[in-house]
Amino acid sequence: MPIPDDAFRHHPNLKCLIRDPEQSFFRDLDLNEMDQRMIDRGVPMPWRRTDEDREANRRAFFADHQGPVWVFAYGSLMWDPAILFDEVRHAQVQGFSRSMCLVDRRGARGSAEAPGLMAGLAEGGTCDGLVFRIPAERVEDETERLWRREMIAQAYYPAFATARTAQGDVQAVCFVADPEADMIETDLSRDEQVRFIATGEGFLGTSFEYLDNMLAHFDTMQVDDPVLRALLQDVQQVRNGG
Repeated sequence: MPIPDDAFRHHPNLKCLIRDPEQSFFRDLDLNEMDQRMIDRGVPMPWRRTDEDREANRRAFFADHQGPVWVFAYGSLMWDPAILFDEVRHAQVQGFSRSMCLVDRRGARGSAEAPGLMAGLAEGGTCDGLVFRIPAERVEDETERLWRREMIAQAYYPAFATARTAQGDVQAVCFVADPEADMIETDLSRDEQVRFIATGEGFLGTSFEYLDNMLAHFDTMQVDDPVLRALLQDVQQVRNGG
């Protein structure tokens, strides 16, 4: 199923910014390959959820759900959702806010020597992003792929939240930062945030690219985030030797 042209009817400028799911690294994520990457990097095993635990979590979460599923994207899902969808909208989720709290020491956008930093959702506040609609007939397959990516390790827990859009409110799946998880560090200093983003790099790219991509989407959606904009400026200064 290709992404239909009218999926971008509300935001045609986003079409060139969102990667074709069929071209995504995450579309057919090979967990055996990921295990080997971690072994090669010396990451202690086991580093991820078992397949059985992850799938039980997904099935329990959707046990009473029927129909299409909306998925809220606040970080890399915005430009690389890896799921097949038939509609995308700018959304603001109620009850959660974006936090630069996901520390990567395992090789995706950082390492043990030079950690990377990405966004998570913290409880409280509001958060701008995108919502993608998975049609009902695709929910089983697409949510399995989504869980394989987002729930691969102990970092998030799934929750439904109200997402306000210009076309009406929807209930969307959100992946919320688990404060008990080792990868979630909510008390990083500003200097640590800047350093991790400026130097973190791995097989998915750099933490700098991650932050820059988020702000590129905000520009297209006309969302003003002065906190992240100032963070990017500080990171650029460090990268430029300032």
